[in-house]
Amino acid sequence: MTTVQMDTAGEILTADNQPLSVALRKALFRQKVRALLLIAPLLLFVLVTFVWPIFGMLWRSIDNSIVPDTLPQTVAALESWTPTDSGETPPEAVYAAFVADMQIAAEERTHTVVGGRLNYETPGIASKFRQLGREVQDWDLARDGPFKEKLIATDEAWGELFIWETINTYSGNYTTGYYANSVDRRLTSDGITARDADESIYLRLFWRTIFMSIVITISCGLLGYPIAWLLANTLDRYANLLLILVLLPFWTSLLVRTSAWKVLLQDQGVINNFLESIGITDSPLPLMHNQFGTIVAMTHILLPFMILPMYSVMKTIPSSYTRAAKSLGATDITAFRRVYFPQSVPGIGAGAILVFILAIGYYITPAIVGGSTGIFISNRIAYNISSTLNWGLAAALGGLLLLMVMVLYWLYDRFVGIDNVKLG
Repeated sequence: MTTVQMDTAGEILTADNQPLSVALRKALFRQKVRALLLIAPLLLFVLVTFVWPIFGMLWRSIDNSIVPDTLPQTVAALESWTPTDSGETPPEAVYAAFVADMQIAAEERTHTVVGGRLNYETPGIASKFRQLGREVQDWDLARDGPFKEKLIATDEAWGELFIWETINTYSGNYTTGYYANSVDRRLTSDGITARDADESIYLRLFWRTIFMSIVITISCGLLGYPIAWLLANTLDRYANLLLILVLLPFWTSLLVRTSAWKVLLQDQGVINNFLESIGITDSPLPLMHNQFGTIVAMTHILLPFMILPMYSVMKTIPSSYTRAAKSLGATDITAFRRVYFPQSVPGIGAGAILVFILAIGYYITPAIVGGSTGIFISNRIAYNISSTLNWGLAAALGGLLLLMVMVLYWLYDRFVGIDNVKLG
């Protein structure tokens, strides 16, 4: 018979005379450390490749350090100046401080950088900074004043209020200007004001992105549900062949698939030529460079992402449930509606959220087949990154898109999640 050792307090001891509770805590701690070490490489990879880039993007959306770092004396001098309705420009002290900053910036070749930053807010300023950078290098701060008249003599724009209001408005290290621009507003000395109708594009693109992503998700669901049902309920040898056909698009480049749709949908493409040859249409239908072309191409590309989650859920639904419902007098439609379909809802929800999140961030396919009316907000983000180099605005647009996806995912988890699924 085994003898249980106990200490004076009545606690069980281990073979090495340690209290059992202490030994258990140590063992659990070692298990947790071992598990942490096993996942540490993956955790580090996620932090470096996912979390840190998102943090960097959000930081760029509010960072405005280029203005105060390049024009520190000007920013300090502007603190005592407030724009008035009379249109009076800053005093001589501000102009002198600005010339001193510009001389340093021109020597370090950063005057074009700050000019480009302010040009995002007020177009035309960049050229003023480039020209002035060439002028001020030979000026003597001690003898060539007063600089207000000298600057205005080089370019009358330096005697106008809009330049100084822009510098004053964006003189802080941080700014909400990028986010204001991303919702068709602008940050001015009077606060946030609406942009003109001909300059307002981002809200329209956001709503278009949401609408078209929802349409693409619904079309993928309508087309994918019968295919997923067939995969889950047919014989294995046929199901395997169908599954290969579903996965076949993954073996083809996204660019190739999108270009193929361009060949099919263009005015002289396969579809229009066929319709004209059989006499259905007399002229080419506008199938491309519009929302229709984007929806068709993206539905084809994203359809597997809807089929696979639904199939994985349908595969776990026992067929005996439906047979039992029919044996109790239910018709095929009633058995499907009351028994089978409610159990497949988690697969529909998982596929829908996956397709929607992928669709909302696509930009290659809309750029190729969408035209001016079929592009997404992601196309504008890519344009600001690669063409205008306005990374701050691109980061703000990306931040709003990220927020939108997180809110929609919360709504899905709140109302469509598996815990909310009830059998009909």
